[in-house]
Amino acid sequence: MRAGPLAVVEALRLADYPAPATELVAQVDDAVVTVQELLPGTKVDRLDQHGLDQALALNQAQAGRLADRPDIPAVALHLRADGPGYCLHEPLRRHNRRAAALEGWVAAVGADCPTLLEGPDAVHQDFHPGNLLAAEGSITGVIDWDGAARGDHRFDLVTLRFGVQGKDMDPAVARRLDAILDTLPDEVLRPAWAHMSLRMVDWAIRHFTPADVESWPDLAEQRVR
Repeated sequence: MRAGPLAVVEALRLADYPAPATELVAQVDDAVVTVQELLPGTKVDRLDQHGLDQALALNQAQAGRLADRPDIPAVALHLRADGPGYCLHEPLRRHNRRAAALEGWVAAVGADCPTLLEGPDAVHQDFHPGNLLAAEGSITGVIDWDGAARGDHRFDLVTLRFGVQGKDMDPAVARRLDAILDTLPDEVLRPAWAHMSLRMVDWAIRHFTPADVESWPDLAEQRVR
């Protein structure tokens, strides 16, 4: 935590990024417990256009923040092997033919890409509306940095696109994010999209109801090529 996620947050806080300070980190049995600063605001349930403007500005503020910190671990993509409790491949292989085909595409992307997404930027890795705090229409904080790493800040825009998906999604926000993703280079978009496709479909299979699973392959397949 100190060498990775907390170091990322410390670098961002030096630039006045609204991430909480960590007061205490302790090992308790197999878990790591943190005590963090309480930030104002409540979580964002539905990201609107104004909120998206702010989220994009925050994402841009992550660019280049770790240029002098090559010691911080880079984003691990898990496209060819399981992640630590998430991005598991076997649930997709076993679920149905559609999910198995998606896993095959993810693995094929992984065969063409490095295992790490390198770069000089701060990456949150779980940059979705539920980890944004807001008060009176203004974003007041970004929380849950446990997976933060070094890489390309645009990775978080792919995460955000998956994060706004759902029954309460603002279609205009989704379209605008899609247009932004269309401008990203393949070497960033393709592995990031494969990672999030694996991550969300695996998570849905293992934790959501059967009726809620298929919406995630629907989204993932939009950029399978």
